[in-house]
Amino acid sequence: MDYETISPDEFGASLRGFGFNLLVTDVRRTTRFLEEVFGMTAHRVSPDFAIMTHGPNVMQLHSDGTYGSHPLLGLLPENPPRGGGIEVRLYECDPDEAAARAEAAGGTVLAEPQDKPHGLREAFILCADGYAWVPSRPK
Repeated sequence: MDYETISPDEFGASLRGFGFNLLVTDVRRTTRFLEEVFGMTAHRVSPDFAIMTHGPNVMQLHSDGTYGSHPLLGLLPENPPRGGGIEVRLYECDPDEAAARAEAAGGTVLAEPQDKPHGLREAFILCADGYAWVPSRPK
């Protein structure tokens, strides 16, 4: 699928399984962070919207303004972090490499890479909006 040229109707109709949108304060900043730290690919990047891919997985970033009268907009905290309580897990993403790149890309390493009892090596990295990104790989 060509995410650069697909129409909004075709894109919406193509989505399957589980997906999510993140409301972020700066779409371009977040796309750069996700590309630099986790090796994601950004498509259709604008100040208001981006499609992000990580392997076969697709997610969307939206600026607050795109939600206009959406009921979630009124629930966003005025003070950061807005992403408290959310873990975005990126399986098949090297936690050691991601943690090494995080601070230079504007992130904060909340927990250094560690081997966990559930069979994964993982790190916890916060982006500027306070979402916890968890790159992990099998031990």
